[in-house]
Amino acid sequence: MAENEEGGAAAEGAEAAPPKNKLKLIIMAVGLLAVLGGGAATWFFFFRHGGDEHHAEVAPPPKPPAFVDVPDIMVNLAGAPGERVQYLKLKVVLELKEEKQIEAIKPTMPRITDIFQTYVRELRSSDLNGSAGVFRLKEELTKRVNAAVSPIQVSAVLFKEVVIQ
Repeated sequence: MAENEEGGAAAEGAEAAPPKNKLKLIIMAVGLLAVLGGGAATWFFFFRHGGDEHHAEVAPPPKPPAFVDVPDIMVNLAGAPGERVQYLKLKVVLELKEEKQIEAIKPTMPRITDIFQTYVRELRSSDLNGSAGVFRLKEELTKRVNAAVSPIQVSAVLFKEVVIQ
């Protein structure tokens, strides 16, 4: 009977040992996979991008924009009766995407000047206060010049000089 008790204890120990060994084996396998996965991710993010530089196609440099001067504009600003007359002087440049658009826009320059003059004459000096006022003026002039020279697209109206006197 003692042999049965010793054999039973040994049998219980043998049965209890394999689950601990399996658990250790699973933990080691998961740890190994985590280390390998981390190493692969590190390689991918830090070292793989160097190879992409050799395969990237070299894009041609963008064409520089073209600029067209608009004749200087000097107008008296709208004001209330009895106020002193204020004048606005503008020196404006149009930014175009391509050099070849310059020749296409030159014949429409009188129309552009007329549109600018008629719009600016209706402004008051308070409309041009601060950078927000000048920005609104730039946006309005860009919108109006694009409507006048369509299908040519003017990228921006740039101010060389804005003087209110």
